[in-house]
This record gives sequence, C-alpha cells and structure tokens, in this order.
Amino acid sequence: MDMAIQNSVRRINPRRPFSINADGVKRIVLGQLGDSGGDGGQAALQSQPHQAAKPVRLAADAVTTGCLLAVAHSDRGALDEHARQAVAAAALLADGATEVALLVFGGLDDDAAALGADRCVVLPQYGNHAFAPEAELAALQALMETLLPAHVFIPDDGVTGSDLGRRLGAAGTAASVATHVVEISKCGLAVYRQQGSMLARRSLAQVVLLETDVVDARLPFLGRGQVAGELSAAIGVKAEAATSSSPFLDLGSKTMAASQMELDEADFIVSAGNGVDDVALFKSLANALDAAVGASRVAVDDGKFQRDKQIGATGKTVSASAYLAFGISGAVQHLQGIKDCRHVIAVNLDASAPMIKRADLSIIGDAQELMTALLDQVRQARSMEGAS
Repeated sequence: MDMAIQNSVRRINPRRPFSINADGVKRIVLGQLGDSGGDGGQAALQSQPHQAAKPVRLAADAVTTGCLLAVAHSDRGALDEHARQAVAAAALLADGATEVALLVFGGLDDDAAALGADRCVVLPQYGNHAFAPEAELAALQALMETLLPAHVFIPDDGVTGSDLGRRLGAAGTAASVATHVVEISKCGLAVYRQQGSMLARRSLAQVVLLETDVVDARLPFLGRGQVAGELSAAIGVKAEAATSSSPFLDLGSKTMAASQMELDEADFIVSAGNGVDDVALFKSLANALDAAVGASRVAVDDGKFQRDKQIGATGKTVSASAYLAFGISGAVQHLQGIKDCRHVIAVNLDASAPMIKRADLSIIGDAQELMTALLDQVRQARSMEGAS
C-alpha cells in the first residue's frame, strides 16, 4: 500500500532548467501549466488572442547603440529549431537600443524578420554542404570586429555550431565562452556540473553556446529583417582569404551511389511490398531515381529482396526525407519503421490500407503501371538534361 502511494507521487527535479520567452523567465514544473507550466510558459503565449500583425521590436526611428549576434548553419535554406532558438535568445535579451544580427552559413529562405533578426549576413557558399571550418571562423571573427557584439549566441548542437563556438574560444577572439548552457536570462546563465547534479551560475559570457529548448523560439514581435548584401560580400572576401592561406585542402564531398548506402542513412528510399510483382522494373526505377531500395517483411519473406532491405520494427528504422512505397499495405511493424520519415508517398490499390492513411500523398492505382509511367518520365527528364 505504501509502495503504491509512493509510486503515484510525481517527482520533480528542483534544479530542472527554465526556459526564457517573451514574458521573461518561466520555470519548468512537470504536470502544471500557466506561468510555471511544464511547457516553460509557452501555454501562456498560446492563450493570448491572435494578433493580425506582430509589431516590429525596434521602432523605425530607433537609433541602435549595441548589437547581439546569433550564428546558425542552414540546411537547404532553412534553420532547424535549435538554430531558431539561438536567434530568439538574442532577440529576447535585446533592448530597444540593441540590434540583433544574424550570421547564416548557407542559404536562407526563412523570413529573417520572423526569426527576430534585424540585420542578416548570409554566406551561401558555406554551410553544411561544405567543410570549411577555418573560413567560417574567419568570417565570424571579421563580423565580430565590424559589429562589436556584446554577446554571440550559437546553438550547441554537437556538430557545426559546437565546433565553430569552440574554435572561436580557442582562437582567443572572445573574452569568455560558455558551453552547454541550459538556462539564460539578462541576469546571467547556468550550466550543469558534476554529472548534472548541480547548476553552476555565472554572468553572461561573450560567446554563449546554448543547449536545445532553453529558449522559446516563438516571438510575439518581428525583427527588421534587413539583408546586408554589401556586408555579406565583404565578410565573404575575408573568409576566402583565410581559406587560401589554410594548410588544409578541401577535396569536396564524394557522392556515394544510393544503392550502396545503409537504409538508416539514406535520404530517399523507394520501398516495395507484396503488391510489386516486377522486381526488375522496381530496381530500374530506384536506379533512375538514385534512391535506396527498401522492402516490407512480406516481400523479403517471399525472397524478392535480401533481409538487410527489410524496413520495420523487425528490420531497419529509417528517417528519409522522402519515402516512396509501392504495394505496401502498411502493417503496424512497418509503420513503426518509417515513423521518422519526413514525406511519405504511397501507391496502393486499396484506398483503406493503413499506409494510405499514413502517407502525405496517396495514389490509388496499380503499382506496376505507375512504376512504368514514372520510369518513362524520369528517363525522359534525364535525356532532356543531358541534351541541354
């Protein structure tokens, strides 16, 4: 009886970090909502009446006397949630006389104003598609010398952002660097110490590497969203100069055939089920689309594909950007294996199949007929590209 009562009590970590949003710092408490809600105060923002147009944080005639800088790497022109939070941190901590600048390595298709940035420096020649750490460091150092930001916010994502922030600290450009930051406010920041058993607090460092979910990226205001084209070009020139004097030579990326990739690493997968009778046609289509080949458990059990091509709970779990399924009804185990796929396209004769309900785009029709038509279209498009 005592054990049952004890197990029913929800334990709350008193040292759990808080998140900062437009209303200020909100402590996270499990199981509650509102000002101290389990969403870090996000429910309070959701309950506010919808505004037709968000106000711009800086007035049109405001004279800026300071700067906060956010740094992010884009993926296909978009910032992920962690990077958005880093920009939001700068926007939320900035006052009415402080400009929020955003340095993006890679292209940027997102609305810079909605991100909270007042001025944007975009370097599309760098980013996740190119390995140029020294050039990125030189670009960041040059921008810091130009804008003289009081603080620089970088997502501590364990990859490009973390590497750039630590390179900046090792170069001696920044007066102070704080990594793995789990709390932040205008008063200071906090990080975990002693294997997460203690929160150590300190004043704001010049360079802040933020953990995820420290800041609510949904802002109730807009930035000016100005793209600094001339400044971007000037910073790019300085970065190129650093690359030319680098002792390292980037030989570029080596493209691997999709058929040689592991399914859990593939970005585009074409998968076959029991409804695919012409395996040769299916593989020809996969080669033409340059996609990895997957299969359902039934197709593997029938001997049409090797066991390492099986996708599902008893096979591979995939997270492809595009998953094209031919003749797969969608058993629970298979749906579990594709739960992390971004876009799912299903082709099936049964309109009530679970895969059809799971798919973002469903095509009700014969798999063989669609594969033949699609293969013809792909080959025609390839021939036109080669002719041009």
